[in-house]
Amino acid sequence: MNSLRVVFMGTPDFAVPTLQALIDGPNEVVGVFCQPDKQKGRGKKVQMPPVKEWALAADVAVYQPNTLRDEAAQNLLESLAPDIIVVVAYG
Repeated sequence: MNSLRVVFMGTPDFAVPTLQALIDGPNEVVGVFCQPDKQKGRGKKVQMPPVKEWALAADVAVYQPNTLRDEAAQNLLESLAPDIIVVVAYG
């Protein structure tokens, strides 16, 4: 059986276990989409979403478009040619 090309979409801690299972599985995670980095805390320090941190540590490409309705974001997604898109708490 051929492996599937998977795009994962998620942002918070809640989505990390699913991403990890996909990375550890037999399929190829070709890209991860998550919300843009945001300022948090009193110091308004910019922090990466947990899914982005996990994907970068696993050497998976990360994309953070402001909206998926944008033509550039849609073209990017299409260029990854996924067989399946897995979405867990993206927004």
